[in-house]
Amino acid sequence: MAVADNLLLVDLRDQAPLALSDLTRQCAQRLAAGERLLMLFGRPDADNAIGALRVTAVLLAAPGTQGGLSVLRAQARAGEHYPALSASFPAAQALERELWEQTGLTPDGHPWLKPIRFEGARQQHMGDYPFFSVRGQEVHEVGVGPIHASVIEPGHFRFMCLGEQVHHLEIQLGYQHRGVEALLLRRPPLALAPLVESICGDSTVAYAWGYCAAIEALCGLQIPLDLDLRRGVALELERIAMHLASLGGLATDIAFLQGGGSYGRLRTAIINASQRICGNRFGRGWLRPGQARGLDAAQRADLVQTLQAFQKDFTEVNTLMNGSLSVAARFKGVGVVSLLAARELGLLGPVARASGVALDARSQLPGPLYGAHPLELLTQTSGDCWARMQLRMCEVQQSLQWLLALLAGPASLQPSQPLVPAALRGEALCVSLIEGTRGPVLQALETSAQRQLLHYKVQDPSLPNWFGLAMALRENAISDFPICNKSFDLSYCGNDL
Repeated sequence: MAVADNLLLVDLRDQAPLALSDLTRQCAQRLAAGERLLMLFGRPDADNAIGALRVTAVLLAAPGTQGGLSVLRAQARAGEHYPALSASFPAAQALERELWEQTGLTPDGHPWLKPIRFEGARQQHMGDYPFFSVRGQEVHEVGVGPIHASVIEPGHFRFMCLGEQVHHLEIQLGYQHRGVEALLLRRPPLALAPLVESICGDSTVAYAWGYCAAIEALCGLQIPLDLDLRRGVALELERIAMHLASLGGLATDIAFLQGGGSYGRLRTAIINASQRICGNRFGRGWLRPGQARGLDAAQRADLVQTLQAFQKDFTEVNTLMNGSLSVAARFKGVGVVSLLAARELGLLGPVARASGVALDARSQLPGPLYGAHPLELLTQTSGDCWARMQLRMCEVQQSLQWLLALLAGPASLQPSQPLVPAALRGEALCVSLIEGTRGPVLQALETSAQRQLLHYKVQDPSLPNWFGLAMALRENAISDFPICNKSFDLSYCGNDL
């Protein structure tokens, strides 16, 4: 087993599978010691008896300890039961629900065993979803969606209220489950980039980088730092653009028009800069296995000029937002997720860091790029809409400074000859983790003895974070939902894979 920071490559021939009960027992021990369960998934085991399954758990070492990503593997049989981790470790709840939905493995004692995506036959029975209900003479329910008066994707939100106060919010997604993971096995492994880029359209670069890194590791390619530098430019531009979209949405939701208009204009400047480099505003085509589009001298100078002009205007609009009493009154103390709740629910990305959870793969699993060009881990403490807004502002500023320093330095970003991937390594598992705008984008690729892609697992940080949004609404007014929702700014399609 070789650990390379945010990339893990495992030779499966060296790892005998555990019993499912042993896997969950070891997971529980390691979670109790402070590790984090990042992924839990299964697949049919074609090499064994009919109905056999292979289960994989991906864990992250506890903060402040040596180590990074690690995996546990188990062999199970269809219909098998195991003691639920979620009863003691709530952060596992969405992962165990997904595993149950996809394989039928049942976590006994799970407190919230409901479908995540309504896969297969379940998709025809979404109307039978067992909503939680709150009893009381004056309690009423408000249903919103799944169809919304906008261009957003479908999702149903059911509020259980006493007057205007929300006691519980339940979120039902899965209306357009696309079967992404099955689609990824229908094309040659080296031709998957266009499909991977479309998994979550506002995280194109994060998904593409994770895919490329996994394929390159399975092919034995040694990636030079200058290639990672070009990918880092793409990723940080994506982070800036998507945080600006969230900030603009927050300003618009409270009718702070100076912010709404200015953040939208600034976002356009950033995505247009991406288009001038790679031909697409969202970064499609920028990254491919063994290559990444480079910046010639003119493009480099153009990007520096764009970012410098952006910096001045961004600082000005932030000053307006931060200095407005109406903005502070609307955001402070609204949609609070405590540090304890964020940890127990396994929240990820900016919404976790806004509650004080010190978790950012760019700092803790930096890889060659962020090891050579480090970024400080940023957090807030209040866990409310204000903290989530502040964190996005700070992360945009940080990414901006990182880019300007890189562009002003001696690092080469010039185009280079593509590296040609070889055949995939057989009987191997590669897990890649890229810290995208919403948090860690995880991809796990497994190969067969015949060097074919056997399984492709994708996980968006939205998966655990949707439950965090439901918790944020408790004891808030139902009219606070739009700003809480936008402060999380989660992905429907990232959940409905």
